[in-house]
Amino acid sequence: MRRILFFIIFLVTTKIQAQLPLRLPSIISDHAVLQQSANVKFWGWGPGSFQISVICSWNIADTIKVPINADCIWETIVKTPKAGGPYFVKFICNNQILTVKDILIGEVWLCSGQSNMEFNFHWGISDAADTLKKGNNNKIRFFQVDPSYDKYPQSDCKGEWKICDTHSLQDFSSIGYFFGQNINEKIHIPVGLIGSYWGGTCIQAWMPKVSFDRDTCIYRTAAHIEPYGWAAKGASLLYNAMIHPITSYRMKGVIWYQGEANVAKEFNLYGKLFTSMILDWRKAYDTDLPFYYVQIAPYNDYPGIQAALLREQQEKVLSAVPNTGMVAIGDLVDNVTDIHPKNKQEVGRRLANIALKEQYGFSNLQPYSPRLRKFNCNKNFVIVEVSSVGKLYSKGKEIKGFQLAGPDKIFYPANAVLLKNGTIKLRAKQVEQPVAIRYNFTNDQLPDLFDINDLPLLPFRTDNN
Repeated sequence: MRRILFFIIFLVTTKIQAQLPLRLPSIISDHAVLQQSANVKFWGWGPGSFQISVICSWNIADTIKVPINADCIWETIVKTPKAGGPYFVKFICNNQILTVKDILIGEVWLCSGQSNMEFNFHWGISDAADTLKKGNNNKIRFFQVDPSYDKYPQSDCKGEWKICDTHSLQDFSSIGYFFGQNINEKIHIPVGLIGSYWGGTCIQAWMPKVSFDRDTCIYRTAAHIEPYGWAAKGASLLYNAMIHPITSYRMKGVIWYQGEANVAKEFNLYGKLFTSMILDWRKAYDTDLPFYYVQIAPYNDYPGIQAALLREQQEKVLSAVPNTGMVAIGDLVDNVTDIHPKNKQEVGRRLANIALKEQYGFSNLQPYSPRLRKFNCNKNFVIVEVSSVGKLYSKGKEIKGFQLAGPDKIFYPANAVLLKNGTIKLRAKQVEQPVAIRYNFTNDQLPDLFDINDLPLLPFRTDNN
């Protein structure tokens, strides 16, 4: 009888000890930043039929109890307070306790794209100044998603939250860091930056499968992706492994820098691809994420004028998709033979200024580049009007980049003069009857015209109808 009782106790004890382990996704971990004043999702895995208790230190009296389903998955929604911390969250399941410590509540932004977003301090930043000397900032945190790819959507990714210091900031996206640093400096609350990027990757790799299933034109582009041995470029591969696992994590918005890898083939379709990606990410995140992005920089090794055409596609997304913003950076390039401009601090600042104006109420900021408003052809010259803050000015003695064409559609360099009323007068001796204009509509032309905020006039053409 004693042996039978001992055996029963042994079986019961073994069953308790063999309980499936309670597990959290890597992004819910020590030093995390959670979106403030929001319904934030916590989720994870554990033993089916058990119950998990969630205790948040900002509301210690309210214990949330959640059943774990037969598929061993659980999730719950927690209301976060206003910015602050540090806090902790306990996850208790039977005899298992997981405690996530040093949590801050603030603003969470996703930084994504290809190599110019991936570009970090180790690559050589030309405008870093004394950033590294004063880089310690407990109110900025980084979560860098480890590069990975998969044919199917994944439930978790690898990565860890790190506190910003002179070491950790060197490994993170420089544009992402300067964006977050500007936000933190202006609103004085914690900022969490999630980095999910991979150099050389095309936009199709970042788009979910639904984008291709829904649109035949988009589906066809997947068949023409050039394979690389050093970067995952196949349709949805990076979305599945590096975006899908964090779509349950509540964020404020996205900054994006990508496009170079699509110049060769999808330069005329990029707007369609980008629009689809933004809308499908918003659907996956179940929120209207603000999406702020960088117009690709001048570079002289693209074919034809295909980079100019892709930039045009990027600008079109502004009117096609609400709650988006774009920064131009042609003036920040000092070497058009390098596809990776070294000036990253100003890029991050320009992205931050759009976010500060549109998301954080800094109405005095004017972060939008001047754009073509209208033009009038008058016999052998053209008058161009732009929308800008104040009158345009030129940084050079000669204004370059303008072209005129007559009915024959052959473009010639045009002489440009800034008039006192802020308009631009154009004339080309080879064009007796101008009908169309182009400005900086080449792969590598640098801008010469700026508004009073030192933002460059966006490239444009009028012969695209």
